[in-house]
Amino acid sequence: MQKIVIGLVGQIACGKGVVKKYLINTNNASDYRFSTILRDAMGRLSIETSRENLQKFSTLIRQNFGEDILAKAIAQDARDDQSQFIVIDGIRRMADIKYLKELPEFRLISIFADKDIRLQRVINRNENPGDDKKTMEEFEKEEMAETEEQIPEVMSHADFNIINNGTWDELHSQIDKIVAEIRK
Repeated sequence: MQKIVIGLVGQIACGKGVVKKYLINTNNASDYRFSTILRDAMGRLSIETSRENLQKFSTLIRQNFGEDILAKAIAQDARDDQSQFIVIDGIRRMADIKYLKELPEFRLISIFADKDIRLQRVINRNENPGDDKKTMEEFEKEEMAETEEQIPEVMSHADFNIINNGTWDELHSQIDKIVAEIRK
């Protein structure tokens, strides 16, 4: 079986993590997340892992060590991973896909969901401190952060697109069709 590497791109709370979890469960996939590198370093430095701090830390690292610093690490991890199926979550910048696109088995999937739905997901999952009280104004401000600016452009380079406004069954059906197409 040919190795498959899938990258996921989409705006905040569009469903990247849910798609990743489904792919992991149905394909016994390895997984990587860009923010894991940041969260690990921030945890070691005792920096609170709020979305704002993650955005600041990402910008700081990229400005000082190159836009592609995280992409190089993730691409190397995917290259070295012996798994037949790999999922990479949290792609945000054109530099993030530069090295991944060099992997012949890489396919990029964009995930879209309406803004109101995404805000409610942020509130419900409460992943970062204060998310459970997030307002639309705060949410829109986060979406305008430097770390989020290139997401629409990256999404335009996707090999496949998912619309995640519906039911679990509709989402799973879209994912299954994409995986079947990639396996052809």
